[in-house]
Amino acid sequence: MSEFSITCSDFNDGAEIPKKFGYKHENEQPNIQFGSVPDETKTLALIMDDPDAMAAVGKIWVHWLTYHDLNDVTLIQGKTDFGEIGYGGPAPPDGRHTYVFKAYALGKELVLKEGYTKQELEDAMKGHILAEAKLTGTFAP
Repeated sequence: MSEFSITCSDFNDGAEIPKKFGYKHENEQPNIQFGSVPDETKTLALIMDDPDAMAAVGKIWVHWLTYHDLNDVTLIQGKTDFGEIGYGGPAPPDGRHTYVFKAYALGKELVLKEGYTKQELEDAMKGHILAEAKLTGTFAP
């Protein structure tokens, strides 16, 4: 069986993220796909953040938190560091940043309310991660 993966039809791993996905541009949500999902998976989760923001704002900036149970197509989204629920695209304050999309296959269904935090998602996933994968992209203002 192939390894669990995350890809995006809008940009390749390590490549430039198109401007239309930027927060200050169209803030369009990229088309993310999960591949080779383990059979025991009950939930797929995604965390998108900007570790390069640590130097500029003193923290890893959260841009997107989502999960959905495989028996329910509803996407439950968390709150970004923009203070909004849903996708908040790249918006580097100081030059080119690398954005990390982390995918998780979980062996448990989650029950978090829309607007949950990254910490709440990570706590709920603890001990239930079957597989994880990563996709990166860069963006400059």
